[in-house]
Amino acid sequence: MQKLIRTLGLAMMATAIAGCGLVYTPDVQQGNLLDKKNVDQLQPGMTKRQVLVLLGTPSVISPFDQDRWDYVSTFSHRGKPMTRRTLTLTFNNDTLVRTEGDFFAQDAEQLLKDSKKYKANPTGDAEGDKNTSGKKDDDGGFGVGVHGSSDDSPASKR
Repeated sequence: MQKLIRTLGLAMMATAIAGCGLVYTPDVQQGNLLDKKNVDQLQPGMTKRQVLVLLGTPSVISPFDQDRWDYVSTFSHRGKPMTRRTLTLTFNNDTLVRTEGDFFAQDAEQLLKDSKKYKANPTGDAEGDKNTSGKKDDDGGFGVGVHGSSDDSPASKR
């Protein structure tokens, strides 16, 4: 009898813990994983075969429109809404004529948060105009001030 009560108690605790969100849920990425270098190599005039070799098979080829290929990727991070990225290629007579989409669009704030998480600082602690001397110039970052040339300007070092 005690064994049954203990088993039921453990089952109820496991259900309660799972309901609280304490159970690990992994990140899920589905669809095409495209490389930015390969997408940057796309040029109008490429054939469908060249695009297949470069990017691989698209996620969606419509049976009604053979001249449109869609590369779709979804990413689901626990506790956050699912993000969807798309890249649409349009062909005319087996030749690439247009690319559309936001496959590599990044949220700038998210990139900064990720860089802080890994203790990397992409700005290098510089002021907005890369002024690292500590003094404030009113020259707009060009090295030549309002009242004449600066000693740090490239023109004075010639």
